[in-house]
Amino acid sequence: MKLVLPNQGLDLRILSYDDLERMDKEEASDRPKWDNKAQYILTCVGFCIGIGNVWRFPYLCQSHGGGAFLIPYLILLVLEGMPLLLLEFAIGQRLRKGSVGVWRSISPYLTGIGIASMLVSLLVALYYNTLIAWIMWYFFNSFQSPLPWTQCPLNENGTGFVPECQESSTVDYFFYRVTLNSTASIADSGGIHWPIVVCLFAAWSVIGLCYMRGIGTSGKAVYVTAILPYVVLAIFLVRGLTLKGALNGVKFLFTPDVDELLQASTWLDAGAQVFYAFSIAWGGLISFSSYNPVQNIMTMINAFDLHEDNITTSNYEAAYNRLNSSYPDIVLGLDIKTCDLHTFLSEGVEGTGLAFIVFAEAITKMPGSPFWSVLFFFMLLCLGISTLFGNIEGVVVPLRDLNVFPKKWPQEAVTGTTCFLAFIISLVFAQRSGFYWVTLFDNFAGSIPLLTIGFFELIAVVHVYGIDRLNEDLKFMIGYKPSIFWQISWRFISPLIILVILVFYMVIQAQEELTHLVWDPSSEKFPSLASIPYPAWVSAVIFVLAGVPSLVVPMYTLCRLVFVYCRKNISNSD
Repeated sequence: MKLVLPNQGLDLRILSYDDLERMDKEEASDRPKWDNKAQYILTCVGFCIGIGNVWRFPYLCQSHGGGAFLIPYLILLVLEGMPLLLLEFAIGQRLRKGSVGVWRSISPYLTGIGIASMLVSLLVALYYNTLIAWIMWYFFNSFQSPLPWTQCPLNENGTGFVPECQESSTVDYFFYRVTLNSTASIADSGGIHWPIVVCLFAAWSVIGLCYMRGIGTSGKAVYVTAILPYVVLAIFLVRGLTLKGALNGVKFLFTPDVDELLQASTWLDAGAQVFYAFSIAWGGLISFSSYNPVQNIMTMINAFDLHEDNITTSNYEAAYNRLNSSYPDIVLGLDIKTCDLHTFLSEGVEGTGLAFIVFAEAITKMPGSPFWSVLFFFMLLCLGISTLFGNIEGVVVPLRDLNVFPKKWPQEAVTGTTCFLAFIISLVFAQRSGFYWVTLFDNFAGSIPLLTIGFFELIAVVHVYGIDRLNEDLKFMIGYKPSIFWQISWRFISPLIILVILVFYMVIQAQEELTHLVWDPSSEKFPSLASIPYPAWVSAVIFVLAGVPSLVVPMYTLCRLVFVYCRKNISNSD
């Protein structure tokens, strides 16, 4: 079945093969280029593998039965993630544009796909850099012995310890009260928490400096930010395996709970995590690929071995590192309180608590804990920065393509302005209720919108750009056409899986009551986090986070259809 919609002027909007070859030979393109292939590969790996490996992925594994979650995750990774990843690599490298430029070149009616990707990248970057700000706070506090979260502070009179700390734990108290000074509800902002403001400013300053000249500076920074974390992870893995209960943790990871495979939520979370893990539909990968030489055989083969229909060594390594990055969290979190991280999670710690509470407490059990703490949080800092490069690329390039900034502005001015405006917006996370805002953004900004954008990308390439044209493009770039597996995946399997996940995801979300976990010392269950309903106005925020990016594509297409129709009628009347 070959259904390709009419698409007038496509050949005029994209460069021919001869033009592409000529531009490569003459270096006539106005787009920057990677210094070498290693920069491109490291940048993409750093973009895909970030802080989520330390808290989001391990938390999902633990929530869905350890090894049970790996089964749907790996299945959907192959059937859903890999095809879309290759598609974004190929379309970016072929059309030589960022996310907005690519989809506008394919059809002006599809510009909304690039805008939607830009919005998601911005929303994720806002809360993601807040995590980097928290990491900076812990990193700077790690240069003291003993670590500040190993003991309760004295009360105002100096006659004893703070009761709230004694009733909970030192690590909980340091995170929720000292670091964030959290309120008891998202409805109570509590005002600005100035230590986080300072850390946020530092975080955005670091990102701005590293990305000042686009890939010209970020491409060099990834030599540190993308490589160092793997060295540190290997060190922590070896150290973690020596801790008490480590074997139980590894056993739990690889022992699937078959009952979890029957739960729809397990598959839904796995499908959404694939998009989050591979940074698909964020626009950054398309933009990064556009800086490659058009006939970049090694890069494309490093991404996929199309001839043998298998994932090559570099992707095996990336998949291994994604799974390997969850081991330290599970292993090092075992020798705490119950000696069972799964039980610890059931008490209310989730998401970011894995890094800032579970791991922080595990570090205190090690001899020379300040050294391990500095090493761990510096690793997180590198992971976060390398991921933010992709997010900022997915925002800055589309903004320039949409002419939001004056064309005369240099890259430094565009980057600086973007980071400063993002810092101003991210002050919402510097409130004492900032922890709940981060959770809200994480739950909704990077789930439904990514699935929706991915679905539209597949439809756009297969039925508007034309799958046969894409096959010829790949033959031109790498020497041969993709195999039947990719053809079937692009045409049927991947869009069907995404559509099913979207439908079930929205059905389940509609049935669940919107609640959030809060730090409330007056709660009967304290020190466990209390689950309370969201205020009614949060529904509007959720619509902005999840609904607006998802609806941008059809709304933009509809508005352009109306605009073209009206302009045609006016021309005919004249």
